[in-house]
Amino acid sequence: MGCMSRWEPNARGRLENAAMALYLEAGFEQTTVADIAERASLTERTFFRHFSDKREVLFSGASALQELMVVTVRDAPAPIAPLNIIALALNAAGSMIGEERDRSRLRQQVIDANDDLKERELIKLAALASAMAHELRDRGVDEPTASLAAEVGIAAFRIAFERWVRGTEEGDLVQMIGESVAQLSVITGQQ
Repeated sequence: MGCMSRWEPNARGRLENAAMALYLEAGFEQTTVADIAERASLTERTFFRHFSDKREVLFSGASALQELMVVTVRDAPAPIAPLNIIALALNAAGSMIGEERDRSRLRQQVIDANDDLKERELIKLAALASAMAHELRDRGVDEPTASLAAEVGIAAFRIAFERWVRGTEEGDLVQMIGESVAQLSVITGQQ
């Protein structure tokens, strides 16, 4: 085993890369925090400085994503229809995530292989919808309009993300989000 030094640069990135490689090689359940730390040539203590558990390696960006989406909803110019405000937040999220297609594909592969991770992913998406609905209500949007706009927005996002991460077609995530929102507008008759 190599020298375990927490002073080497980019400990968090090294831990993320080691975890992803091990999740894909051995499976999420079979991989331990000790395995991840050893692969990254770091200590378990260093791992826990960056992540609360091995699942958070896959979900650590969720709070930053939620904050971005909430701020986008909060700062959207008025007057804009609730679904259009949500579309702005989805596009902001797509811009944030869209630079990492290969990593997103690997992450999704790990999640798809584990039911507990799938559940965690759904919980994170529900939290995004709830946070955006809250911001819409703070903007004066009535209930259930706020919750409906946020929930269908997250559904459109999820479908676009799945197309982007699983598909062979070219195109960026923001483009696919735009297509999903446009289809949603057709379905709801808001053309």
